[in-house]
Amino acid sequence: RTGRKSAAERFAGAVETYTLEGLMRDRKALQAGTSHYLGQNFARAYGVSFLGRGGEQQLAEATSWGVSTRLVGAVIMTHGDDRGLRLPPRLAPTQVVVVPIARSDEERSRVLQATAALTAGLDGLRVHVDDREEHRPGYKFNEWELRGVPVRVEVGPRDLDADQVTLARRDTGEKEACPIGGVRPRLGELLGEIQRSLFAEAERFRDDHTFRPGTYDELRELLADPGGFVVAPWCGDAGCEAKVKADTRATIRYLPEVPQPVEGVCVACGTPAAEEAAWAVAY
Repeated sequence: RTGRKSAAERFAGAVETYTLEGLMRDRKALQAGTSHYLGQNFARAYGVSFLGRGGEQQLAEATSWGVSTRLVGAVIMTHGDDRGLRLPPRLAPTQVVVVPIARSDEERSRVLQATAALTAGLDGLRVHVDDREEHRPGYKFNEWELRGVPVRVEVGPRDLDADQVTLARRDTGEKEACPIGGVRPRLGELLGEIQRSLFAEAERFRDDHTFRPGTYDELRELLADPGGFVVAPWCGDAGCEAKVKADTRATIRYLPEVPQPVEGVCVACGTPAAEEAAWAVAY
Protein backbone atom coordinates (compact mmCIF):
# COMPACT_ATOMS: atom_id res chain seq x y z
CA ARG A 1 0.00 0.00 0.00
CA THR A 2 1.09 3.60 -0.53
CA GLY A 3 0.03 6.55 1.57
CA ARG A 4 1.09 9.33 3.91
CA LYS A 5 2.82 8.67 7.21
CA SER A 6 1.21 9.78 10.47
CA ALA A 7 2.75 12.60 12.48
CA ALA A 8 4.47 10.23 14.91
CA GLU A 9 6.17 8.37 12.06
CA ARG A 10 7.27 11.22 9.87
CA PHE A 11 10.87 11.92 9.00
CA ALA A 12 12.25 14.84 11.04
CA GLY A 13 11.85 18.07 9.15
CA ALA A 14 9.64 16.67 6.41
CA VAL A 15 6.72 18.72 5.16
CA GLU A 16 5.15 15.67 3.55
CA THR A 17 6.12 12.02 3.88
CA TYR A 18 4.86 9.13 1.76
CA THR A 19 5.46 5.46 2.36
CA LEU A 20 5.33 2.14 0.56
CA GLU A 21 4.03 -0.51 2.95
CA GLY A 22 4.02 -4.23 2.24
CA LEU A 23 2.33 -7.06 4.12
CA MET A 24 4.64 -10.03 4.59
CA ARG A 25 3.68 -13.71 4.90
CA ASP A 26 3.80 -13.54 8.71
CA ARG A 27 1.21 -10.74 8.46
CA LYS A 28 3.57 -8.05 9.68
CA ALA A 29 4.01 -4.80 7.80
CA LEU A 30 7.30 -3.78 6.23
CA GLN A 31 8.07 -0.20 5.30
CA ALA A 32 9.80 -0.95 2.03
CA GLY A 33 10.41 2.61 0.88
CA THR A 34 9.62 6.23 1.67
CA SER A 35 9.79 9.60 -0.02
CA HIS A 36 10.04 12.85 1.91
CA TYR A 37 9.27 16.33 0.64
CA LEU A 38 11.45 18.49 2.89
CA GLY A 39 10.37 21.84 1.50
CA GLN A 40 12.91 24.56 2.32
CA ASN A 41 13.46 23.48 5.93
CA PHE A 42 16.96 22.09 5.50
CA ALA A 43 17.92 24.67 2.89
CA ARG A 44 16.98 27.41 5.34
CA ALA A 45 18.91 25.76 8.18
CA TYR A 46 22.08 25.20 6.14
CA GLY A 47 21.92 28.20 3.82
CA VAL A 48 21.47 26.23 0.58
CA SER A 49 20.39 28.67 -2.10
CA PHE A 50 20.65 29.20 -5.84
CA LEU A 51 20.37 32.08 -8.28
CA GLY A 52 16.91 32.05 -9.85
CA ARG A 53 15.98 33.11 -13.35
CA GLY A 54 15.01 36.53 -12.03
CA GLY A 55 18.51 37.06 -10.69
CA GLU A 56 17.51 36.64 -7.03
CA GLN A 57 18.80 34.14 -4.49
CA GLN A 58 16.23 31.46 -3.63
CA LEU A 59 16.22 28.66 -1.08
CA ALA A 60 16.35 25.18 -2.56
CA GLU A 61 13.43 22.76 -2.37
CA ALA A 62 14.63 19.36 -1.14
CA THR A 63 13.43 15.77 -1.28
CA SER A 64 14.70 12.54 0.24
CA TRP A 65 14.10 9.04 -1.13
CA GLY A 66 14.36 6.00 1.12
CA VAL A 67 14.26 3.13 -1.39
CA SER A 68 16.92 0.72 -0.15
CA THR A 69 17.88 -2.92 0.30
CA ARG A 70 14.65 -3.31 2.30
CA LEU A 71 13.05 -3.92 -1.08
CA VAL A 72 15.18 -7.06 -1.44
CA GLY A 73 13.89 -8.32 1.89
CA ALA A 74 10.34 -7.44 0.84
CA VAL A 75 10.64 -9.57 -2.29
CA ILE A 76 11.97 -12.53 -0.31
CA MET A 77 9.33 -12.33 2.42
CA THR A 78 6.44 -11.60 0.08
CA HIS A 79 6.98 -14.35 -2.48
CA GLY A 80 9.12 -17.00 -0.76
CA ASP A 81 7.72 -20.38 0.25
CA ASP A 82 8.88 -23.45 2.19
CA ARG A 83 11.21 -24.45 -0.65
CA GLY A 84 13.06 -21.13 -0.80
CA LEU A 85 12.83 -18.06 -3.01
CA ARG A 86 10.28 -17.40 -5.70
CA LEU A 87 11.60 -14.49 -7.71
CA PRO A 88 9.46 -12.43 -10.09
CA PRO A 89 10.92 -12.88 -13.59
CA ARG A 90 11.54 -9.17 -14.09
CA LEU A 91 13.80 -9.12 -11.02
CA ALA A 92 15.39 -12.57 -11.20
CA PRO A 93 19.14 -12.47 -12.01
CA THR A 94 18.61 -15.81 -13.78
CA GLN A 95 15.21 -16.19 -15.43
CA VAL A 96 15.74 -19.64 -16.93
CA VAL A 97 18.01 -22.47 -15.84
CA VAL A 98 18.66 -25.31 -18.29
CA VAL A 99 19.52 -28.69 -16.77
CA PRO A 100 20.94 -31.31 -19.16
CA ILE A 101 20.13 -34.89 -18.08
CA ALA A 102 22.29 -37.83 -19.18
CA ARG A 103 23.36 -41.22 -17.81
CA SER A 104 26.27 -42.00 -20.14
CA ASP A 105 29.00 -40.16 -22.01
CA GLU A 106 27.20 -40.82 -25.28
CA GLU A 107 23.95 -39.36 -23.95
CA ARG A 108 25.80 -36.44 -22.41
CA SER A 109 27.42 -35.47 -25.70
CA ARG A 110 24.09 -35.56 -27.49
CA VAL A 111 22.23 -33.66 -24.78
CA LEU A 112 24.89 -30.95 -24.47
CA GLN A 113 24.87 -30.37 -28.24
CA ALA A 114 21.09 -29.99 -28.16
CA THR A 115 21.34 -27.71 -25.12
CA ALA A 116 23.84 -25.43 -26.87
CA ALA A 117 21.58 -25.17 -29.91
CA LEU A 118 18.57 -24.49 -27.71
CA THR A 119 20.16 -21.74 -25.60
CA ALA A 120 21.58 -20.03 -28.68
CA GLY A 121 18.02 -19.13 -29.58
CA LEU A 122 17.05 -17.76 -26.17
CA ASP A 123 18.17 -14.21 -26.89
CA GLY A 124 16.86 -11.53 -24.57
CA LEU A 125 16.51 -13.92 -21.62
CA ARG A 126 18.85 -14.36 -18.66
CA VAL A 127 19.77 -18.02 -19.02
CA HIS A 128 22.13 -20.32 -17.13
CA VAL A 129 23.11 -23.84 -18.17
CA ASP A 130 23.88 -26.10 -15.21
CA ASP A 131 26.13 -28.71 -16.83
CA ARG A 132 28.04 -29.66 -13.68
CA GLU A 133 28.96 -33.34 -13.77
CA GLU A 134 29.46 -33.78 -10.02
CA HIS A 135 25.76 -33.30 -9.17
CA ARG A 136 22.73 -35.37 -10.08
CA PRO A 137 19.67 -33.73 -11.69
CA GLY A 138 17.63 -33.95 -8.47
CA TYR A 139 20.29 -32.02 -6.57
CA LYS A 140 20.27 -29.31 -9.25
CA PHE A 141 16.48 -29.10 -9.27
CA ASN A 142 16.43 -28.49 -5.52
CA GLU A 143 19.25 -25.95 -5.66
CA TRP A 144 17.62 -23.82 -8.37
CA GLU A 145 14.24 -24.03 -6.65
CA LEU A 146 15.93 -22.73 -3.50
CA ARG A 147 17.39 -19.85 -5.50
CA GLY A 148 14.00 -19.00 -6.94
CA VAL A 149 14.75 -19.20 -10.67
CA PRO A 150 11.33 -18.79 -12.35
CA VAL A 151 11.62 -21.52 -15.01
CA ARG A 152 13.65 -24.72 -15.28
CA VAL A 153 14.21 -26.40 -18.65
CA GLU A 154 14.99 -30.13 -18.50
CA VAL A 155 16.74 -31.64 -21.53
CA GLY A 156 17.18 -35.42 -21.58
CA PRO A 157 17.50 -38.21 -24.16
CA ARG A 158 13.83 -39.10 -23.97
CA ASP A 159 12.90 -35.45 -24.47
CA LEU A 160 15.10 -35.26 -27.55
CA ASP A 161 13.63 -38.49 -28.93
CA ALA A 162 10.23 -36.78 -28.73
CA ASP A 163 11.64 -33.51 -30.15
CA GLN A 164 10.66 -31.66 -26.98
CA VAL A 165 11.90 -30.39 -23.61
CA THR A 166 10.25 -30.20 -20.20
CA LEU A 167 9.46 -26.80 -18.66
CA ALA A 168 8.95 -26.51 -14.88
CA ARG A 169 7.50 -23.44 -13.14
CA ARG A 170 9.03 -22.44 -9.82
CA ASP A 171 5.92 -20.64 -8.56
CA THR A 172 3.47 -23.55 -8.89
CA GLY A 173 5.70 -26.55 -9.56
CA GLU A 174 3.72 -27.37 -12.70
CA LYS A 175 5.51 -29.09 -15.59
CA GLU A 176 4.73 -29.18 -19.28
CA ALA A 177 6.23 -30.64 -22.43
CA CYS A 178 7.18 -28.08 -25.07
CA PRO A 179 8.29 -28.71 -28.67
CA ILE A 180 11.89 -27.64 -29.13
CA GLY A 181 10.91 -25.28 -31.93
CA GLY A 182 8.47 -23.48 -29.67
CA VAL A 183 10.65 -23.06 -26.58
CA ARG A 184 11.56 -19.39 -27.06
CA PRO A 185 8.02 -18.04 -27.51
CA ARG A 186 6.66 -20.34 -24.78
CA LEU A 187 9.29 -19.15 -22.30
CA GLY A 188 8.31 -15.56 -23.01
CA GLU A 189 4.67 -16.39 -22.33
CA LEU A 190 5.50 -18.42 -19.23
CA LEU A 191 7.64 -15.71 -17.66
CA GLY A 192 4.83 -13.22 -18.18
CA GLU A 193 2.33 -15.62 -16.60
CA ILE A 194 4.57 -16.15 -13.57
CA GLN A 195 5.11 -12.41 -13.13
CA ARG A 196 1.36 -11.78 -13.13
CA SER A 197 0.61 -14.82 -10.96
CA LEU A 198 3.04 -13.85 -8.20
CA PHE A 199 1.68 -10.30 -8.14
CA ALA A 200 -1.93 -11.49 -8.02
CA GLU A 201 -1.16 -13.97 -5.24
CA ALA A 202 0.55 -11.30 -3.11
CA GLU A 203 -2.31 -8.88 -3.76
CA ARG A 204 -4.89 -11.47 -2.70
CA PHE A 205 -2.93 -12.21 0.47
CA ARG A 206 -2.83 -8.50 1.35
CA ASP A 207 -6.53 -8.00 0.65
CA ASP A 208 -7.48 -11.14 2.58
CA HIS A 209 -5.60 -9.73 5.59
CA THR A 210 -6.94 -6.18 5.46
CA PHE A 211 -9.75 -5.70 7.98
CA ARG A 212 -12.19 -2.98 9.06
CA PRO A 213 -13.11 -3.41 12.72
CA GLY A 214 -16.26 -1.90 14.20
CA THR A 215 -14.94 -1.50 17.75
CA TYR A 216 -11.69 -0.97 19.58
CA ASP A 217 -11.85 -4.47 21.07
CA GLU A 218 -12.24 -5.93 17.59
CA LEU A 219 -9.24 -3.90 16.40
CA ARG A 220 -7.14 -5.37 19.20
CA GLU A 221 -8.30 -8.89 18.47
CA LEU A 222 -7.61 -8.63 14.73
CA LEU A 223 -4.12 -7.25 15.29
CA ALA A 224 -3.37 -10.13 17.65
CA ASP A 225 -4.83 -12.84 15.40
CA PRO A 226 -4.70 -13.19 12.44
CA GLY A 227 -2.76 -9.91 12.03
CA GLY A 228 -2.47 -7.74 8.94
CA PHE A 229 -3.66 -4.24 8.04
CA VAL A 230 -6.50 -2.98 10.23
CA VAL A 231 -8.18 0.10 8.76
CA ALA A 232 -10.39 2.25 10.98
CA PRO A 233 -11.49 5.88 11.55
CA TRP A 234 -8.99 7.98 13.55
CA CYS A 235 -9.37 11.40 15.13
CA GLY A 236 -5.85 12.47 14.17
CA ASP A 237 -4.62 12.75 17.76
CA ALA A 238 -1.17 11.33 18.49
CA GLY A 239 -2.47 10.20 21.90
CA CYS A 240 -4.82 7.69 20.25
CA GLU A 241 -2.01 6.46 18.05
CA ALA A 242 0.12 5.94 21.17
CA LYS A 243 -2.74 4.13 22.92
CA VAL A 244 -3.12 1.60 20.11
CA LYS A 245 0.65 1.03 20.06
CA ALA A 246 0.73 0.46 23.85
CA ASP A 247 -2.15 -2.03 23.69
CA THR A 248 -1.22 -3.91 20.52
CA ARG A 249 2.35 -2.97 19.45
CA ALA A 250 0.79 -1.77 16.17
CA THR A 251 1.50 1.62 14.64
CA ILE A 252 -0.17 3.59 11.88
CA ARG A 253 1.49 2.35 8.72
CA TYR A 254 -0.17 4.71 6.29
CA LEU A 255 -2.91 7.31 5.86
CA PRO A 256 -4.81 8.03 2.63
CA GLU A 257 -2.62 9.78 0.06
CA VAL A 258 -5.25 12.51 -0.22
CA PRO A 259 -6.77 13.33 3.20
CA GLN A 260 -10.53 12.78 3.12
CA PRO A 261 -12.97 13.38 5.99
CA VAL A 262 -14.83 10.26 7.10
CA GLU A 263 -18.07 9.70 8.93
CA GLY A 264 -18.11 8.05 12.31
CA VAL A 265 -15.92 8.24 15.37
CA CYS A 266 -12.33 7.43 16.20
CA VAL A 267 -11.92 3.73 16.93
CA ALA A 268 -9.70 4.51 19.91
CA CYS A 269 -11.43 7.38 21.72
CA GLY A 270 -14.90 7.78 20.25
CA THR A 271 -14.52 11.44 19.20
CA PRO A 272 -15.38 12.52 15.63
CA ALA A 273 -12.96 10.96 13.12
CA ALA A 274 -10.77 13.07 10.85
CA GLU A 275 -9.67 10.33 8.43
CA GLU A 276 -9.01 6.62 8.15
CA ALA A 277 -5.77 5.08 9.32
CA ALA A 278 -4.24 1.66 8.71
CA TRP A 279 -2.58 -0.02 11.69
CA ALA A 280 -0.30 -3.04 11.66
CA VAL A 281 2.47 -4.61 13.69
CA ALA A 282 5.72 -3.86 11.89
CA TYR A 283 9.31 -5.06 12.02
